[in-house]
Amino acid sequence: MSTEFDIAIIGGGNAGLTLAAQLAAQDNPPTTVVIEPQTVEQRDCSWSLWAEDHQSEQLTHSTKGRWHRWQLIDDTSRVIHNSKQYSYLSLSSADYLLGRGAQLRDPVSVVEDSVTALHRQQQQTIIETEKGRYSAKTVYDSRPPKIAEDGLRQHFLGWHILSKEPIKDPHVATLMDFRVDQSQGLHFIYALPFSDHHLLIESTLISASLQPQDWYRNAIEGWLRVNNIEVEEIISEEMGVIPMDTLITDASSSATSSEQPLIANIGAASGAVRRSSGYAFQHIQQQISQLASGIAEGNMAVPTPISSRLTAMDRIFNGVLLNRPDLAVSLYMRMAKALTGDQFARFMLGQASLSDWLRVIAAMPKMPFLKQTAELIAKQVAEKLSRA
Repeated sequence: MSTEFDIAIIGGGNAGLTLAAQLAAQDNPPTTVVIEPQTVEQRDCSWSLWAEDHQSEQLTHSTKGRWHRWQLIDDTSRVIHNSKQYSYLSLSSADYLLGRGAQLRDPVSVVEDSVTALHRQQQQTIIETEKGRYSAKTVYDSRPPKIAEDGLRQHFLGWHILSKEPIKDPHVATLMDFRVDQSQGLHFIYALPFSDHHLLIESTLISASLQPQDWYRNAIEGWLRVNNIEVEEIISEEMGVIPMDTLITDASSSATSSEQPLIANIGAASGAVRRSSGYAFQHIQQQISQLASGIAEGNMAVPTPISSRLTAMDRIFNGVLLNRPDLAVSLYMRMAKALTGDQFARFMLGQASLSDWLRVIAAMPKMPFLKQTAELIAKQVAEKLSRA
């Protein structure tokens, strides 16, 4: 096998393998290697998204569950959304990635290896790995992003369980149930019924600090008791951390001149995670589709996954979450009550119309957001002055 390539993709996740598959489908694919240390089965987890029918059909082979109804719950109310236009999907990451891997063909391939260092040369980048060395004219790095120590995170631990008795309302996905301990940050239970006996339950916390694993497990056990669900079997456990704040970028990323080889982040590492919700699948898919089209035309630059305007709005929202934790639950419930199912899905997808935005803005408390906006503007002005 050659060790010299046009493109090296570090990481074989959603961004990495999707890009490889789209490059392999081109008439004249660039020589490409995906460098990934683990098998897709070792990394299997649940990915969720809202999708219209045509995309839902495309993802059927990797779909574990599909719902047209979802709910948000707090201590005093319950909001149930129905949508004819959108489905809420839960995917098996392993099944999705196996499907993308099956689409690869020469000269696009995957090697099981771990990258240890990158060395930019004049015309190429040398990629040091645990098993050897590769070189590539362009490197796309999709490894998990680094988050500032005090940065906002969405972190969770979840169980796949089988219940002894049938689950109530198996056709409704619970996106947020806030009837849990709120002392450590914005905390909610996320529950997806795949059948009347199979359920995924995640204890999810939005904060800057992670908790011991038993903290999340205890929250899950408490929620199961309150909902009178007896566990027959815990099938598996999964956990994760999703960035909801500014990422720390590697100084070696991106070329400093047009004559240097490109090293660029893609996927979550490039900011493809929606800061106010943690959803990333659709943004990654859109970015990679645009990138693959650009590469076919000789443009290797990575498209911005989320607009600066939407990122700014999310920064303001997250700022209010951090500074006014007493309002956190009500912000999500107000938004849910202000929107229909279709509008809510569009908002989460980053495709909200002006009318959708006006509904959300009208439902929010004004002073905390005005104060946060002023602080953000002042911070940006100070940063510009410091660079002048």
